[in-house]
Amino acid sequence: MNKLDLIEMAKKARKLSYSPYSEFKVGAAVLCKDGEVYVGSNVENASYGLCMCAERNALYNALMHGKKKEDFVMFAVVADTEGPCSPCGACRQVLQELYPSEAPIYCANLSGDIKETNVEELLPFSFRKDDLK
Repeated sequence: MNKLDLIEMAKKARKLSYSPYSEFKVGAAVLCKDGEVYVGSNVENASYGLCMCAERNALYNALMHGKKKEDFVMFAVVADTEGPCSPCGACRQVLQELYPSEAPIYCANLSGDIKETNVEELLPFSFRKDDLK
């Protein structure tokens, strides 16, 4: 699977978004070493603090299927934005802990714009579990 295939899977996941308040649909997909792909879309709630982003849903989906950080090889997020859609700060923090720091993250939009990045670029000087010691 290549990055364009993974982005297409994120686009399909985007269609499952439950976003009646913002109408901002986001899809995400994570590829594992064994070829399995786990997807997520954003899910909103009238109590806004209870909303969940697509990126976290995709990662948590994989974790609930027994995957671990070392299993992840490629991640994609897509939305209908002017430029490539980037994860929010909360998702960046979750990616920092659960996704390999140098593995590619593809931020994309529906127009075909793609930016390749990684956790270190998205969240420099991040808070890490070692900081809790």
